[in-house]
Amino acid sequence: MAVSRWARPSRHRKLISINNVCFSRYDLMNRSPGKVVMHQTPIRLSRRTFLRGTGAAIALPWLNAMAQGSPTDASMPPVRFGCLYFPNGAFMANWTPTTTGTNYQLPSSLAPLESVKDKLLILSGLDKKNSHEGDGHYAKTANFLTGLHVNKTTGREISAGGTSMDQLMAQKVGNRTPLPSLELGIDPIVSGVDTNVGYTRLYASYIAWRGPNVPVAREINPRAVYDRLFASKDTSARAADDDRSLLDAALGDANDLRNRLGRDDQVKMDEYLESVRAVEKQIEFSTRSGGRDWTPLTQPTDFAAPEARIPSDYQKHVRLMLDLIMLSFWTDQTRVATFMFANDVSPRNFSQYIAGVKGGHHEMSHHQNNADKIRQYSLINRWHTGEFARLLERMRDVSEGESTLLDNSMILMGSGMSDGNRHDPANLPILLAGGGGLTLQTGRHISYPQGTPLCNLHVSLLDRMGVELPRFGDSTQRLAELDA
Repeated sequence: MAVSRWARPSRHRKLISINNVCFSRYDLMNRSPGKVVMHQTPIRLSRRTFLRGTGAAIALPWLNAMAQGSPTDASMPPVRFGCLYFPNGAFMANWTPTTTGTNYQLPSSLAPLESVKDKLLILSGLDKKNSHEGDGHYAKTANFLTGLHVNKTTGREISAGGTSMDQLMAQKVGNRTPLPSLELGIDPIVSGVDTNVGYTRLYASYIAWRGPNVPVAREINPRAVYDRLFASKDTSARAADDDRSLLDAALGDANDLRNRLGRDDQVKMDEYLESVRAVEKQIEFSTRSGGRDWTPLTQPTDFAAPEARIPSDYQKHVRLMLDLIMLSFWTDQTRVATFMFANDVSPRNFSQYIAGVKGGHHEMSHHQNNADKIRQYSLINRWHTGEFARLLERMRDVSEGESTLLDNSMILMGSGMSDGNRHDPANLPILLAGGGGLTLQTGRHISYPQGTPLCNLHVSLLDRMGVELPRFGDSTQRLAELDA
C-alpha cells in the first residue's frame, strides 16, 4: 500500500463567479445567458463559497448543501486519534475471541462492547519485541507508542527510544487546532527508583514522548483540562480569535502609543513589534497559513464545567477525563489525545466499583493461576472495557453530517503486556474502534501471526493522519487487513 494513500485530499476548490455569485464548478449544472439553471438534484456548496459584491466578499452561513459536498469539500470532518492505556495487562483467555472475522462472540472481558461491536476491531497476535528485554512493567509501558528500546536507568538518562506516534500526529495536524494534542491521566507522576528492577518509576507514568528523552506532561485535574480547552470564551469568541492576528488586534493602541514616544523609544517600540511579529509567525494557528480548516457542525450544550478539585471517586474521575476527550474532538480543540487509566504497576483497589473484587489491580494481575484471582483480574479488565464502551457510545451519538464523530476517529485501547502474571509483551490486548474517516473496516476480530509488530498497526494509523513514513519503530509493513 502506498504511504500516500491515506493523505487527506485537498480542501481547495476552484470557484467560478457568475453575476457576482461565486460557485464551485461542481455546483453548476446547466447555464443559459443571464441566468443559472439548477438541476433538480440538490446542489453541493463548498464551505468556502462566497457571495461577492463590489469590493466585498460575504461568506455564507452553514447550509445543509455544504454537508452534501464531495470528498474534496472543506466540510469533510477531520480524522482524530485517541489512545487509552490501561496498566497490568489482561487475562487473555477471557479477552480473545475464539473465532476470527465478523462471526465471533465477545468474550467475558469484552462483553460491555456489544453495543459498539460493529465499530470495533479486536487485534490479536501483536507484539513489542523491544519489550522482551528489561523489567516486567517499565520497559513495556514507556514504549507503548514508540515501539523502541527503553533505556534502563535510575533517572539520569531516560529514553523511550524515539518520538511517540501521537506526537508525530500532533506535529502534522496540530497547527489546525488550538491545542496540538491533549495528554490526560488519573495518577500523579511517580518519581524515584524501583530498586527491585533498577528502573526509574517515571517510565510507568508516560506513554506520550515529544522526543526519546522528553515525556509529555499529563494533566490529571478535569477542571484544569476544561479551562485549557474552553477557558471563559464562548465558541463565537474563539472563532473570531482564530481568524485574526493578536498583534493586528493590538496594533491601533500600539500606534497611538508610538506617536507619543520620543525617537529612541519609537525605535525600541518598532524593534519590539517586529519581535512580536516574528514570534507570531511561528505560531501556525495564529497565522493565515494555519488555523482551522474545518468547522464543527454542532456544539455540546449539556456539559458543565467540572469542580475545581480532583474527584475522589475514581470512576467519576475517569469518566470526566474521557468526556473531555470526546468534547475536545467534537469541538475541534484538538485531534490527538492520550489517556492513562492509571500508572503502570497500579495497586488500585476496585472493590468500590466492581462487585466481587477485593484485591488490588497489580496483585490480581499476579494471579499465579489462582482461579479466584483470575476471576477478579478479568473483572477489572471488563471494567476498563466498559468505560471504553461508554466513550464510544457517546462519540457515536455525535452527528457530523452523514457520519459520526466515532466514524471520523480512531480510538486505540490497550496495555503494554498481555498476561500480567508473566509480564508477556507478546499477543498484546489491543482494541481499535472508529472508522478512521471511513478507512477502517470494523466489526471484526483479526488474528495476526505471533510476533507481528504492534508498530505495524502504529504506522497504519499514522498513514491515516497524513504522517508519511517508510516505517515506524520496529514496523515491517502496513496492516492491509484493516482497510475498508
